[in-house]
Amino acid sequence: MPRRQQYALHIALVAGTAVLAAGVAFAGSLLFTGSATRSQRIAAPDPWGFTRKPAAPAHSTGLWFGTWAAAPTAGVTDTYHGNDLSRRTIRNVVHTSIGGDAARITLSNLFGTYPLVIDHATVNTRPVTFRGMGAVTVAAGGQIVSDPVLVPVAADADLVVTLRTPTAEGPVTVHEGTHQTSYVEDERGTWRTTSWHYLTAVDVHNEAAAGTIAVIGDSLTSGSGSTLDANSRWPDVLADRLGGRYGVVNAGIAGNRILRDGRGVRASARFDRDVLDVAGVKTVVIALGINDVQQFPQETDPQRIADALHSLTRRAHARGLRVIGATLMPYEGYRTWTPARNAVREGVNELIRAGGVFDSFIDFDEAARDPLHPTRLLPAYDSGDHLHLNDTGYRWLGSRVDLAALHHSGPVSDQF
Repeated sequence: MPRRQQYALHIALVAGTAVLAAGVAFAGSLLFTGSATRSQRIAAPDPWGFTRKPAAPAHSTGLWFGTWAAAPTAGVTDTYHGNDLSRRTIRNVVHTSIGGDAARITLSNLFGTYPLVIDHATVNTRPVTFRGMGAVTVAAGGQIVSDPVLVPVAADADLVVTLRTPTAEGPVTVHEGTHQTSYVEDERGTWRTTSWHYLTAVDVHNEAAAGTIAVIGDSLTSGSGSTLDANSRWPDVLADRLGGRYGVVNAGIAGNRILRDGRGVRASARFDRDVLDVAGVKTVVIALGINDVQQFPQETDPQRIADALHSLTRRAHARGLRVIGATLMPYEGYRTWTPARNAVREGVNELIRAGGVFDSFIDFDEAARDPLHPTRLLPAYDSGDHLHLNDTGYRWLGSRVDLAALHHSGPVSDQF
């Protein structure tokens, strides 16, 4: 069934399944939830192991794994101007990597300046509770994790997380440029959006999965240049290759940098929240640096960029995680390209290839460049702006990741 038809079916089922869903959710809360919650991180009595925890070490056997995530990028103005606030509903459509027999969601009010009230939430029409209640208030700057929801979650499939926010005030925390269609509904009707609102993670309960791969990057990871709703970002391709054994979450932000804030909080500042705290994370993949090279003000010292990348590696090692990095792809023909900036890019790549930055690396530069003009992308992979890839290019990158390196049991020594 086409994806949009699947979505329509989900919406049509809401009324018919409400009573059954409520009963299932109630049974789930009796079975799985503890007696307390948290505004930043839930800390409750948890004999079933269902409470969201910070990132586990590489040898962890926890049963909660990230199947999807999105890094919050900005606080935007709430565009709702209707009279009936009770009908302001957001339907976030996300694409899973692995499946499970239960789910939980993370909601963020990171950029909000007022408390966020969610008075109704569902996962594929199943009601979501927070500390046993159907409504929750998230403090300005905070986030909250839901109780487990007994809902079957399929791997490599669209999932609809519906939120109703009747008193939304202040900046709305979003991830913009999702390359996936979601929906906002109010008294005037329903319209499409390519932003995810408030939702930053979906975890699944899975007794067979081996872990989660957390990918942090910029627009080349978030999928700029890819086709809407095609799920052809290179981390999506990686998830398909892993066949449900590992979850893959994508913490890419278009325009993101390592050393400076730009589009989104700089990667060095968001690394714990968006990567290290991912449920069940075993391996981290870092694909960052090109915006430090090409955006104003530019970093002119390759060593500063490499040192910043190595600092992220050391932080992951402190959690017992393996780190894979990526070389920086060529971009001659893009409006900011100069020979001097290209020399910085190549300098960063030399340091990565020398082995002093990550545990191992993926040579995206070699994979994507034109062998006849190595400072440019191969035309077959170029989206047209000479910086971002098309679907073919992203699929090629995803196919180049060494799965054996991801399966490594732990980090190598920091004594490079």
